[in-house]
Amino acid sequence: MTGFGRLTRTEWTKFRTVRGRLAAMLVAGGVILGLALSPMSGTCTRDTCGQPVGPEGEQVRDSFYFLHQPLTGDGAITARLTSMTGLLPPEPGSASEDDERAAIGPGGSGGMRPGLVPWAKAGLIVKDGTGQGTTYAAVMATGGHGVRMQHDYVHDRAGQPGAVSDTAPRWLRLTRDGDTITGEESTDGVIWTTVGAAELDGLPATVRIGLFVTSPQHVEALGAAGSASAPTVAAATFDAITRTGAGAGPGWSGEAIGEPPGTPEQERGRHEPAGDGFVLTGSGDIAPAVAGAAGLGVSVTQTLAGTFAGLVLVVVVGTVFMTGEYRRGMIRTTLAASPRRGRMLLAKAVVVGGVTFVVGLVSAAAAVTIGRESLLDNGVYVLPVSTPTAWRMIVGTGALLAVAAVLALGIGAMLRRSAGAITAVIVLTVLPYLLALTVLPATAGQWLLRVTPAAAFAVQQSAKQYAQVENLYTPAGGYFPLPWWAGFAVLCLWAGAALAGAGVLLRRRDA
Repeated sequence: MTGFGRLTRTEWTKFRTVRGRLAAMLVAGGVILGLALSPMSGTCTRDTCGQPVGPEGEQVRDSFYFLHQPLTGDGAITARLTSMTGLLPPEPGSASEDDERAAIGPGGSGGMRPGLVPWAKAGLIVKDGTGQGTTYAAVMATGGHGVRMQHDYVHDRAGQPGAVSDTAPRWLRLTRDGDTITGEESTDGVIWTTVGAAELDGLPATVRIGLFVTSPQHVEALGAAGSASAPTVAAATFDAITRTGAGAGPGWSGEAIGEPPGTPEQERGRHEPAGDGFVLTGSGDIAPAVAGAAGLGVSVTQTLAGTFAGLVLVVVVGTVFMTGEYRRGMIRTTLAASPRRGRMLLAKAVVVGGVTFVVGLVSAAAAVTIGRESLLDNGVYVLPVSTPTAWRMIVGTGALLAVAAVLALGIGAMLRRSAGAITAVIVLTVLPYLLALTVLPATAGQWLLRVTPAAAFAVQQSAKQYAQVENLYTPAGGYFPLPWWAGFAVLCLWAGAALAGAGVLLRRRDA
């Protein structure tokens, strides 16, 4: 065995012979697993609340009002969109919020207030039938993001900005040429600009083509109180509708795709004739499914909510592994046996990091597996993740705890006092995470999760963020400001700096 190997074995012996350290590590793992058994409850069963699966394998929202005709082979549809209006839920806490459902009826607003969410959509769509999750392409105007070309739920391309009104209508055209769907826009119906084109592989010969409208959940942050979300409604007026291609005719079929049973009257999809066109009303979204305020459930990240509590114990162990030698006067013996002080520090880091990684890996694997089943049993819908993502979360949690323990070791070596070192590491790692989840404004919380060691919690993110989906992408919902690898790199830089500083101080000062 090499000199470093013997030194590491010696440090391992020191670690395991103090029973309190191993006990604290086991408790840390137990806390992570115990808090995965969440008290959250919901109304889903294992057979409900699941979302349709899109062409690229992701779960999607596919709910809108569709006025359509068949199209066999190539063809096109053109229409002018002259207005988009909508209804938002009552202001949170208002009297009308409490009475909303009771007041809803034909022709009534049900306490809702005028307004249009930014990602309300109205336009033209080509879709493989009327089933949810099928391939599609659409060109549309939105409530706040101008004209867009979207296809297969996750793809989005921007056109010209600006809102639709009776003084600023927007012409839209959607053309099928084989599997290629092209979306165009115009302000006068004469000069056209291409918004985008989509290749829909495997598009059948006969599809459905027509007009659509949808309006996603309104999401609002309530500060430390959390968030609120509620359905919205959009209405769009179309005229100057022309069709080419097989299947064109005077008859149109209207259908509320994905509308759940029992939808209140005010939110039901419908169409009404208006001059030579139609007014379409609808609610829902055509977009990727997300976790959080705008979603139906939670991400798998929720099962690892106990990591911060386990981290506190890990920090204590990592710190005391170093400061305990100063408190008991053993540091002189240790340095006499290993004059190369940097190697001694590195050996301690290997031991405490290795033990912590194993404990974190096992507890995270159990938490993800058992915690997900617990949430489902309690009626909480959990968005599924791929196997590589699940393993990245599990291994990343073990690595997060391990590197945090090394950070604690380094700071302990620099300060040589347990209380001060433990406080410093908790303030750097645990406190920013808790503040970002609870009391801090979103901007301040995200800043902390970029620059402090708590950035490494990003390794637990499982849900994707989509610019075209309105949601509160906050740590409380399982979303972090940095990619997982960048967040983990921030923690590694802090730990590396702490070890380097500790090494310098160990060489410069007496034991």
